[in-house]
Amino acid sequence: MAHHLLLFEVTRDSLFSSLCLHLSATLTKLPLILGVPPWDTPLSSYAPFPLPILHSFLRHSSFSTMARRQLEAGSLRFASLSLLLIGAASCTAAYFFLFSVLRPATQPTPFYGDGDGDPRFVEAEGTAIGSECCGGIEHLELWGAAVKWGAEFMLNTSGECCGACKAMCSENGGPCLCNSWVFCGNREACGSRFGECWLKKQQDSLAPERQEEGPLVGWTSGLIYGRGEGIIGLETEYGTIHIKLFPDCAPHSVNYILELLALKHCAGCQFYRAESRGQFWDSNGNHLNKAPFGPPFALIQGTIQPQGTAFPEIPTEACPAIKRGSVAWVGNGPEFFISLANHNEWKNSHTVFGSVLPEDMVVAEKIAQLPTVPDIWNNIEVSVLENSVPLVLNRRKTEWKSVSTNSQMMNR
Repeated sequence: MAHHLLLFEVTRDSLFSSLCLHLSATLTKLPLILGVPPWDTPLSSYAPFPLPILHSFLRHSSFSTMARRQLEAGSLRFASLSLLLIGAASCTAAYFFLFSVLRPATQPTPFYGDGDGDPRFVEAEGTAIGSECCGGIEHLELWGAAVKWGAEFMLNTSGECCGACKAMCSENGGPCLCNSWVFCGNREACGSRFGECWLKKQQDSLAPERQEEGPLVGWTSGLIYGRGEGIIGLETEYGTIHIKLFPDCAPHSVNYILELLALKHCAGCQFYRAESRGQFWDSNGNHLNKAPFGPPFALIQGTIQPQGTAFPEIPTEACPAIKRGSVAWVGNGPEFFISLANHNEWKNSHTVFGSVLPEDMVVAEKIAQLPTVPDIWNNIEVSVLENSVPLVLNRRKTEWKSVSTNSQMMNR
């Protein structure tokens, strides 16, 4: 596909350049044909050229009445300048015409959502969000042991509150003293409590305590996972793929995953598409020079929606570039994929809600090597597993050190 885009650029630019060169050559000769001196040459230098030709041209034009009365150098130069401007405008119009006619459609990423059974593609465009995310869920109040009391800790935005919680994580990437935060950011609903930032420590960060939620709740809450925290597993017959969740970058997506953990089952969840790195990416996921971008597309794709359950409306969240190990939605879910390579060519097109632990990528690679059958999804060649691979969501328990905190429960 990249080859076709390059060919398009070359073809369009070549046509445009050729047109402009011919037009430029014609405009260069036109003053000589009409007896008009070139733009940078004194009029006296071209006295031998037949000025009557210009008389004839102007006589049969719509402005000949005015033009025939003044054939001095100034008028001739004005006519030449007019022809130059007309040529430039024509060249510009030709460029936009060629660009509109020959421009290809936006490059889609090669994914398929089940929906009503028709292919669904996501355009390779999106909002790039930096790696330092700090987001939460509005109209949600999380409960928990207070590490810092909001009545004594007032901030301006939920992002600042989230950042204050992150700052309580150890610098060496260890567990965080604060793993959840609650900010009162609705001035009308919060009243005098507007700006309160409560920093908390959940006993179980994969099952945070909820106090209240709904449209009338003025609080915004979020989770922060330090090293060794917020890890879930996709258990398959070929091994378990452990995934580190990103609640600060994709809070709604992670909230859905945590709800699935609470269900303790995921009937119907499975991998159904598998494509290896082929000869296009190395073992570290780097794209090889001059190699195509697929197919195969270096990914395994599946769905995380238990049968008989409704999938919630998840907004588009943080969309960084897809890297090896990225776990992201196809569209807004429930279809998802695990990338086996770095896919910078997809730009910022997918919400990334987690990343596979490096040591578990071998399981994903193993699934990518399973027998497949070819299929065509909206003119894209894909590889579908002969036998889908069921998966079950589970959690990886971690040991917590006792932390000295201001552990009194909030009593609002």
